[in-house]
Amino acid sequence: MRSVTIPLSVTFIHEVTRGKTHFAAAVGHQLVQAGLSVLFTPTFRLVDELLRAKHDLLLEQGLRRLDGYAVLILDDIGYVQQSRDEMEVLFTLLAERYERRSVIITSNLVFSQWDQIFKDPLTTAAAIDRVVHHSVIVEFGKEVSSHRAHQAAQRLQENPPDD
Repeated sequence: MRSVTIPLSVTFIHEVTRGKTHFAAAVGHQLVQAGLSVLFTPTFRLVDELLRAKHDLLLEQGLRRLDGYAVLILDDIGYVQQSRDEMEVLFTLLAERYERRSVIITSNLVFSQWDQIFKDPLTTAAAIDRVVHHSVIVEFGKEVSSHRAHQAAQRLQENPPDD
């Protein structure tokens, strides 16, 4: 398996229904086609897995397993309202991958709102610092339309509800 030469973070940020997940999945697919090992996972699922590993005193092994992936795609990080333990394992994951492995993150929260994820200002600042260093930030603006919203509007236009 090939690896990314310079560990890189990519963060896709914008409100809901703007295509961040689809775009991150497409990037992940291209990376797999290029020979890289990629794990795409909802953030809540990975945090839960790491939290169980921590409780079983197996967190180090769990993090080592994730090191086997050149790129880790964390989908919807902003939807995870962390307990202290959950926040700690998420921060540990980001800190462990920092400057060693690549991370792609999708979030509905801009960085100034990440205190909703990490709760404490110092941890929030440290997490953001690790994510933005060696990073590409893609903020989806209003000009990026939602494919699902467009399809729903088109269906409504074709089949208007009876009044």
